[in-house]
Amino acid sequence: MIDLVIILLFIIYAITSGFRARKKASESLQEYFLAGKTLKGWRVGLSMAATQFAADTPLLVTGLIATGGVFLVWRLWIYGIAFLMMGFVFAAGWRRSGILTDAEFTEVRYSGKAVLPLRVLKAVYYGTVINCIVMAMVLVAAMRIAEVFLPWDQWLPTLLYNPFLSITNALGLSLGSGIGAIDPAIVTTNNIISILVILGFTALYSTTGGLRSVIATDVMQFGIAMIGTMIYAYYVVDYAGGWGQLLEKIQALYGEELASKMLSFSPSGGELLMPFLIIIGLQWFFQMNSDGTGYLAQRSMACATDKDARVAAVLFSWVQIFLRSIIWLIIGVGLMVVYPFAQSAMSSETFAASREITFITGINDLLPPGIRGLMLTGLLAALASTLDTHLNWGASYWSNDVYKRLICEHWLKRKPKSHELVITARLSNILIIAIALIIMVNLGSIQTAWFISLLFGAGMGSVLVLRWLWERINLYSELAAMAASLIVAPILLVVTDVEWIRLGSMALISTLSAILITFFTPRTKQDILNDFYKRVKPMGLWKNTAKAVGGDSKLPIKKLFLGFKSVAITSISLFAMLIGVGKLVLFLPGDSIIWPCIFILISLALVPLWWKDMLHPADEK
Repeated sequence: MIDLVIILLFIIYAITSGFRARKKASESLQEYFLAGKTLKGWRVGLSMAATQFAADTPLLVTGLIATGGVFLVWRLWIYGIAFLMMGFVFAAGWRRSGILTDAEFTEVRYSGKAVLPLRVLKAVYYGTVINCIVMAMVLVAAMRIAEVFLPWDQWLPTLLYNPFLSITNALGLSLGSGIGAIDPAIVTTNNIISILVILGFTALYSTTGGLRSVIATDVMQFGIAMIGTMIYAYYVVDYAGGWGQLLEKIQALYGEELASKMLSFSPSGGELLMPFLIIIGLQWFFQMNSDGTGYLAQRSMACATDKDARVAAVLFSWVQIFLRSIIWLIIGVGLMVVYPFAQSAMSSETFAASREITFITGINDLLPPGIRGLMLTGLLAALASTLDTHLNWGASYWSNDVYKRLICEHWLKRKPKSHELVITARLSNILIIAIALIIMVNLGSIQTAWFISLLFGAGMGSVLVLRWLWERINLYSELAAMAASLIVAPILLVVTDVEWIRLGSMALISTLSAILITFFTPRTKQDILNDFYKRVKPMGLWKNTAKAVGGDSKLPIKKLFLGFKSVAITSISLFAMLIGVGKLVLFLPGDSIIWPCIFILISLALVPLWWKDMLHPADEK
């Protein structure tokens, strides 16, 4: 009963925050989607972290550790470079651009007849295709949670439950992990009810209060999720017999050699080194959010000042990569002791899904009432913080780029009213939810969906960064990269199952396509570039434009070097702290304590340098 009370209190808080922000959010799209550009950096940073916390991510980490060891989690950690790049190089530019969505960026940055079609295409591609795939992954995690904790067949009266069960049987739906002895039809029906309830609750407060309610609930959600996760980690370790027993049992269960490989922060075999380096070397840059495109850009645009946008990105990076990762490492390794597996099972197609769900099973098995309710609330909070962000962000494309710009201004030749746009934004959430549900039905494990989304996004990364740093990039460059992504990705999925070859091929083909097209297509009109430069003050190769507006032609490249320096220093500090503390946490008998301490000291020594750069950004010097 106490578990249910804790969950209900959170739900009440979230819904009331939505209604408190309703009046202000209804004034205009800027109030609805950017909170009037009044947000403080620390709140935005925690909101970003809450969204990235996501109910699916701890499950993904648990599966990665079991399938490939700790070093495989670098697939997530390496994004820290992209997050810091966004903060030190792009965040201020997003805020100064004066736009509402990243799709709108095309009309600020480019010229030509295809600008509007590109804007609409990106709105649909990012706001619907990519956005709904991510939401579907989160909903798969929600089903994993629902299977264990939400037995609606036991709670609801037959009169209410049977109609849902009949629909399940009639449609032949099958939603579940496939693990357990419960009738698949009942599991599916329970999951359907759970998803409808969760989406209904999240949509209620996020569509009512806009970004203000999303930020307000995100900060609370992050606090609950972190506290619950830390307590969960304590119980996992305690169940395994304490720190010493935990690591000894890992060695006893899986052998010293395999245990050492699983707990290593680097690839253990020479044959894995090259694929590993290629993947982590490319993944942070060749991805769909390499310049912050998406909800990270939206958060940057909503900040009160440029400094707030910088602080938000740096805080987000440290919380995301270091703080939460250390806790998840403890849980992921501990669950391999609590729920051991045979090495022969690692080749099974369902192995990843079976290990992902142990994160949820452990909550049910190990936590006492009250603590379990807190952890469930944390998972619900993580789930809601991701869904509310993606609903709000996806709706911004449909209301601002599709309805306002294409339908009203371009086709109907009229200016829509503010309340009309807000209504459109709220209604578009229904479309986004419906598409996400359709994708969710066809997903297997979270890992599989994540790998596929990485491949499709890899085609866009380089051109998204280059459009900020190089004045010669035009709209055809982006079109070429997008076309390469959509055409080449399906081919690579069929031709090879070696991921580093897929990712490397996609990165090479898309980048070459974009750059070659750039030199054989018209330049962006100079007046557009001039306006963009004066508004955004971009870094990089903007010599001609800087000269055209009467500025210092060398200043943009100087700022870029300062930005890169800040990214490098902060990245080294961040990853050194992660490795140092991580090695101490997963300290095996016989390991040397010297290297972990050296990593931590290096990290601490660099803090004053990046702290100064964060408070006094390179592009303001």
